[in-house]
Parts: sequence; structure tokens; C-alpha cells
Amino acid sequence: MNNFEEYATRFVQQVGKKEGPISPVMINSASFGYGDSETGEGIFDGSVKKPLYSRMGNPTSAQLEQILASMDGGVGAVVTSSGMGATALATLSLLKSGDEIISIGGLFGGTYSYFNETLTRFGISSKFFDVDELEEIENAITDNTKIIFCESVGNPNMRLPDIAKIAKISNRYGVVLMVDNTITPLSVKPLDLGADIVVYSTTKIITGNASSLGGAVVFRAIKEGEDKFKAPRYSETHPFIKKMGSMALIGNAKKRAMRDFGMSANGFGSYLTLLGLETLPLRMDRVVSSVEKIALALDKAGFIIGHPVLPNHPHHTRYKELFSQGCGTLLTIDMGSKEAAFKFLNASKLVTITANIGDSRLLGLHMASTIYRDFDAPTREFLGITDGLIRISIGLENPDDIIADFLSARG
Repeated sequence: MNNFEEYATRFVQQVGKKEGPISPVMINSASFGYGDSETGEGIFDGSVKKPLYSRMGNPTSAQLEQILASMDGGVGAVVTSSGMGATALATLSLLKSGDEIISIGGLFGGTYSYFNETLTRFGISSKFFDVDELEEIENAITDNTKIIFCESVGNPNMRLPDIAKIAKISNRYGVVLMVDNTITPLSVKPLDLGADIVVYSTTKIITGNASSLGGAVVFRAIKEGEDKFKAPRYSETHPFIKKMGSMALIGNAKKRAMRDFGMSANGFGSYLTLLGLETLPLRMDRVVSSVEKIALALDKAGFIIGHPVLPNHPHHTRYKELFSQGCGTLLTIDMGSKEAAFKFLNASKLVTITANIGDSRLLGLHMASTIYRDFDAPTREFLGITDGLIRISIGLENPDDIIADFLSARG
């Protein structure tokens, strides 16, 4: 049974209830009454498991967290107000001034700016490498390296990391591996491949209908005996390990990041995400099939397509061997120039021009004039952003209709 079929059963059973309201209960209160002072004290010291305050989470978000943790085989999860909020929570809960990040592969522009511009203002530096520069990555690790970060699929350069090989490097040196799995929920299981932390923008295909901004971080359990988090490199987590054991990374994230930075999800947003989650396996199954069909057809028709299903893609073999359940909703089209890209997008009858991805609808965006407009030429080249590059996110439309629309739009 593939992941899509397995989770088609699991998600609808986990989201719905057998007794009382079948649809998830949406709790959007900003605060919660404790009843008596003793209960309030217990809530704050962790001995009473009741809601504290919505900045630290609420029951609707807690249900979403439980399902997302089970999806990835994590010990727990924390949902946030956005995908960038998830990346910020996951990184800031572990980093301090003087620490270093090793970032691998093509990156979403917001993540690159966060690493390269925002974190540097707080004394945290990043080194950037291509997904295949494994020797250089290993040589770049220092005593100050706290996080190795990669995307499961380069957004938008469509390069594929060998997550298991990168995990071996991270484990050899006792460094956390964090994977942005936004594009490939269910298709890729980073924790099974050796990652420690997984981040998502749930805004994308997990919700799938542009109704709710959100993010999530899934954590593995702290192991009994030896564990990289017990080493001096991560001494800030040790009080949480002593108190919370296997759940320590949840407490560390909530106390070290969410409590103080406030990137909290709201109950209504979590409710909408739960509704989308029920159909995620069905949508993923359809989309990964459509993406392959469309990429192959457009390549045959003479388009310059970026997708590893194509034999001329540098990671075609890796795609066949390691990405048997697809690599998400994306492909790219290089029209050669901004003018040609604009003409194509404006001529399409089906594309919605927007910065989102993973929607039920067909989406497209010219990269250089939008998300990457403020990046210098060397950075664009490193990230694979050419003058005519269009990022396409395939939706639920009939793939033959999309192919016909693109052929017509090209003229």
C-alpha cells in the first residue's frame, strides 16, 4: 500500500469523531479559564494538561498537531501562523549569536532572505551549497554549526537532495538536520530518512485551497541513551531533556520561540487546515500523476521544462530511485525572457497568477520579477532563477486541459 492509500483512511478517521460533532470542533478563544488557582499553577508547571493561553496553543491546533506528528512519525508537532513562522520557530529555538547554519540546495526566496539577511543581524551566519556538494558540506561543519537545512525538493530549481546521505553526514558530526517538506507531505518521510526536524507551510498543499495561512514543525523523540541533543553543542536543550525526556524538543520550541516570538496558529486557521488535511492523500495522488504527464508532454512539445521525471534532468535517476511517490506539485517552464514569460502567463486561460503553490487550482508565477526581484545576479544564478523562469504549481484540473491551455498560450 502506498502512502496515499494508507493515509486516505487514517486522516478521515483521525479528523472526524465517532461521537458528538463529526467535523472538528473549532475553538478560537484567546484565553481559557482555569477554574481555581491550584489548577492554574498546575497548568503553568506542566502537571495539568489543559490549555494555558492561545499564544501557546489551543485544542483545535492540538488536534492538528497530533495528526501531523503521526503523519511523519514524530513525537509531537507545533503549528504556527505561517510557513515562515514554522521555520523561524524551528531555528530560533536552537540558535544563538555565533551559531552557524549550513543550507543546501535551491531555496524558497523567503527562507533564503531569512537565513542570509535577517539572521545575520543577530550574529547567526549561513553557508550555502548545492545538493550534490556533499564533500564541501562535510568540510564546512564547525563546532558552531547547529543546523543543516534543506528542502525536500528545491523550490523552484527542482533539484533533489539525497536526504539519507545528508542525514548520515549530520549524524556523523552530531548536527541537527532540518528538512522543509512543504512540497512533499506523504511522498517523502524525512524523519524516516534520518532527519531530526521537519517544517511545513501548511498554507500549501496540506490545506490545499488558499483558505488558511499556517505552518507546522514536527519533531522526533529524544532517544534514551546517546542522542545528539544531549551533547554540549545543544546544551540549551538539556533542561528540557531532563524535565520532559522524549518530548523535550516540543517544550524547547514552545518556551524558547513561540512564547517569546508569538508565531502561534489560531483556532480557525487550524480548523480549516484540518478540513483540507482530510483530502490531502487524494489530492497528492492525483497531482503527482498529473505533473509527470504534463512535464513529459510539454517537453515533447518543445518547452524548456524543469522536472526530474525528464531523462535529461540531472537528478532523473535519483527521482526514480528515491522519489517513487513523486516530488510534489511543481514544475518550471523557462520562456527565455521576462517578456515571453509575461506573454505566456497572460495568455493562459487556466493559470492563476499568484505567489502560492500547492493549491487545488493551477498556479503560475514569473520568478525574477516577483519573489526574487531584489536578489543580485550571483544569488539568482545559485538559486536557479533565470530571466524567463516560470514556476508552475499543478492543480486538480484535467491534465489534458492544462497541456492544451499551455500549447495555446505559447501560440
